Amino acid sequence: MSTARRAAVLGHPIAHSLSPVLHRAAYAALGLDDWRYEPVDVTEEQLPAFVAGLDAAWAGLSLTMPLKQTVLGLLDHVEPLAEVVGAVNTVLVQGGGRPVLVGANTDVHGVVAALREGLGERRVRSAVVLGAGATAASTLAALAQLGCTTPDVHVRSMARAGGTMRAAHRMGVEPRFLTMDPPDRLLAALERADVVVSTLPPRAADPLAERLLAGTGAGTGAGAGELHGVLLDCAYDPRPTALTAAWAARGGVAVTGERMLLHQATEQVRLMTGRPAPVDAMEHALEDALA
Repeated sequence: MSTARRAAVLGHPIAHSLSPVLHRAAYAALGLDDWRYEPVDVTEEQLPAFVAGLDAAWAGLSLTMPLKQTVLGLLDHVEPLAEVVGAVNTVLVQGGGRPVLVGANTDVHGVVAALREGLGERRVRSAVVLGAGATAASTLAALAQLGCTTPDVHVRSMARAGGTMRAAHRMGVEPRFLTMDPPDRLLAALERADVVVSTLPPRAADPLAERLLAGTGAGTGAGAGELHGVLLDCAYDPRPTALTAAWAARGGVAVTGERMLLHQATEQVRLMTGRPAPVDAMEHALEDALA
């Protein structure tokens, strides 16, 4: 018989989250019938009080942005990978009495596993990352695990890239930071890359998707011909995203954002429950929810 435990995904807004679908399916498959997993709307300002109220009944938390960085100063211990990335998406509540709070990062695992689905046995020699938030920092760590330590990071504003630059320095990787303008330079980079990871918010990449499609069949320039690389668009709303659809239309291999979501959640389940995640059950539940 399992001991009743609580877990939750925190964010603001949070109603759209698919994490409850994944974790509840895992609990059911593992026979953890008295475990609960709920979405809780928590702002940055509310997070310290929420974390201070955690007790031994809690197994852990999943965190969305911007809480992944806000939580860093509220924990007893941060695992090395999460510390070097500068982002915690998983909090583990360990021990009885006054519990010990441990911060972990499963986003790196999620990006690696999702990209491997599209790459197969192919090596990653060149990569482009779109965006410069916490997920971009996790992506740099993931690309390093896949053998690419010198990706290009294209950002909307260089002034907002400082956190990712510092994370790259801590990791010992050497990305090149560029702005997304001029568009022709960005499109040329996408065409050359073995891997492209978009960490932009939902619909933020739609203008780029339009440029990709406009170049189809042009015969010259950055938009010409088929794309040979693998795209991971971390956004998954709408499904498919405009960028994913445009990439596939240009002949590239596209891995959808829900694959990253699935894989990072399987690692969270393993860490919170101490058991191997029931991947098939979680995958089926996700597919049903998205259908």
